[in-house]
Amino acid sequence: MRTVPERIAGPATFLDDRLGAGGFARRNLRKIFPDHWSFLLGEIALYSFVILLLTGTFLTFWFKPSMGEIVYDGTYAPLKGVTMSEAYASSLKISFEVRGGLLIRQIHHWAALIFIGGMMAHALRVFFTGAYRKPRELNWIIGVVILSVALFEGLTGYSLPDDLLSGAGLRVTQGVVIGLPVVGTYLNFFLFGSEYPGEDVISRFYSIHILLLPGLILALVTAHLILMWVQKHTQFPGKGRTNRNVVGAPFYPAFMAKSGAFFLFTFAVIAGLGTFAQINPVWLYGPYSPADISAGSQPDFYLAFLEGALRIMPAWELNVFGTSQAGTIPLSVVIPALVPLGIIVVGMALYPFLERWITGDHREHHLADRPRDNPHRTSIGMAAIAFYGVLWLFGGNDIISANFRVSLYTTTWAGRILVFVAPALAYAITYRICLGLQRSDVAVLTHGVESGVIKRLPDGRYVEVHSRPAEDIEAHLRGREPVPVLPYDEAVPPKGMRGPIGRLRLRMSRAYGGEKIPIANGGAHGENGQAALPAGASPDALPEDRALTR
Repeated sequence: MRTVPERIAGPATFLDDRLGAGGFARRNLRKIFPDHWSFLLGEIALYSFVILLLTGTFLTFWFKPSMGEIVYDGTYAPLKGVTMSEAYASSLKISFEVRGGLLIRQIHHWAALIFIGGMMAHALRVFFTGAYRKPRELNWIIGVVILSVALFEGLTGYSLPDDLLSGAGLRVTQGVVIGLPVVGTYLNFFLFGSEYPGEDVISRFYSIHILLLPGLILALVTAHLILMWVQKHTQFPGKGRTNRNVVGAPFYPAFMAKSGAFFLFTFAVIAGLGTFAQINPVWLYGPYSPADISAGSQPDFYLAFLEGALRIMPAWELNVFGTSQAGTIPLSVVIPALVPLGIIVVGMALYPFLERWITGDHREHHLADRPRDNPHRTSIGMAAIAFYGVLWLFGGNDIISANFRVSLYTTTWAGRILVFVAPALAYAITYRICLGLQRSDVAVLTHGVESGVIKRLPDGRYVEVHSRPAEDIEAHLRGREPVPVLPYDEAVPPKGMRGPIGRLRLRMSRAYGGEKIPIANGGAHGENGQAALPAGASPDALPEDRALTR
């Protein structure tokens, strides 16, 4: 069909004449997106958020956010005649009486977990590849804020069913809030309306969960996507890829078709989990009562690190005004509540600016690094993961003790030690691995790749012939750039580097930056003084010092 049908051309021309949409659509539909699997991690979070909005809307039709007490008379026989809140009764009704209600509940819960997990994976991808650097610092901060808000969104949603498990988590939350200096009592009455548990917390959490926080996340996600669209996507180095172009497929039809299929795949996985993997069976826990608590209570994974911090923290307190109760600050609550989350979130938000201050690098970066390209950054990221992982693991120290028959005091002290030792070990091990991988890259560029061809030399030795790496692989390996270092002169330091802060900055820059393992250049000398693979060399013509003796 060479002409546009009148039914389509007429309205399209009408809109284009008044809105100028034709040029805008033509320009943006041809926008190029790079093709790499790691770029899809953020889309998992985006699609999970869409599923959350859809399933959450369905659940609002039947959920009653009220703590008013009723006697249950529903279809779940074990709880008949039990006094419970309307919120818990409506959760049971959704699970057992609304057609498809239990499936939607479980899809909603799994989507929430994958939403936050996807954001964490996406944030790690951006961090390890340096995709937060100029001009993307603002977008990185928006992403950090989205992740932080999502944690509180998960907390409010987790508490809504008013079952015994969520009530135990709510009690921990109230204990943390009331322990905060100065603002604790105000926040407590803002959330609960009165002394714990009050009668307003479910309705207030419900408003926050379905209106305030989702609206904020939606606005931030929109801003995040707009900035990404305007600034263009990062790409890994390779043949024909520079800071001035993007190599990939256009948004329409290639990327649009791929994203549509990936959305369906994400939905299929979440729906499959909601169908076959039971999660949060509230009917087994019973209604919440402040006088009851269940053994082995665990929050969802994204808040388990805060639980772990509370469990391994010593029972410290600070008396500001003598021994009066009004002047007591419970450090055993304040430090776990604020320090771990503060270290991770504030560290993530400030890292782009700290790195730029240390390296003095003010260039725009549209080529992403491989994690091995910046060993110190990768090691810092792995240390943060180890820190988070230790706290997450020891959020279940009672479960560990019970199942492995280890003293609870032993697991608690193990957590207190590992929370400091594990990040240091992760940093040291990751740094050495990154250097080893850089040496491996240099070996490929210097000696070529193993061909599997064994050749006998005139003197009787057997060697394996090495062949030149493929052109795109070689371009990918040679795309590594040295981490910038501040210019310095041992004899006469620059003016800004003569004070204690300046000298500290210079030492940090020299340790953080620089080329740890220099890349061999074609025709030049590579690592350890060995000759590099000359351009256009034949694998059979490799000199003897370029082959591996068998």
